[in-house]
Amino acid sequence: MSTVRQYELVYIVPPETTEEALAELHTQIVAVTDRFGATVEKTENWGRRKLAYEIAGHREGVYVLEVINGPGAMTAELDRRLRVFDNVIRHMVVRVDEDLAVADRARTHRKASMASRRVRRGLPPEPTAEERNRRLEDADDMDGPEMGFRGGDR
Repeated sequence: MSTVRQYELVYIVPPETTEEALAELHTQIVAVTDRFGATVEKTENWGRRKLAYEIAGHREGVYVLEVINGPGAMTAELDRRLRVFDNVIRHMVVRVDEDLAVADRARTHRKASMASRRVRRGLPPEPTAEERNRRLEDADDMDGPEMGFRGGDR
């Protein structure tokens, strides 16, 4: 079962890690993913951040996110390799395509139920541009200071 799934790999390296060492780590990750027929869709360097707690004597670390599309067997090899690297403080691989599919199903269900409620009330399934503009204007009116506390004993 070699279906392609989407994963997010986040790893933390010590703050004194050089750009060359970071690039070398990235090329090793790409080599592992290529071996499994996976692709690295995106790489984001989140930069130097404070850790929630001290890890291996480090209070800060450089966070890096990699979005990878590939089979599930690749994650075990990535996990094994990242545990071996001395310059990786922590890492985590998370499957995100399932969460995206759940959110998409919820969004579709919400739109369908809204359309059916509107049809039952005799309205078109989708709100018109006039309705959307009126709703935005009403929301702007609620932001004013007159909508705050309205007095009383308490």
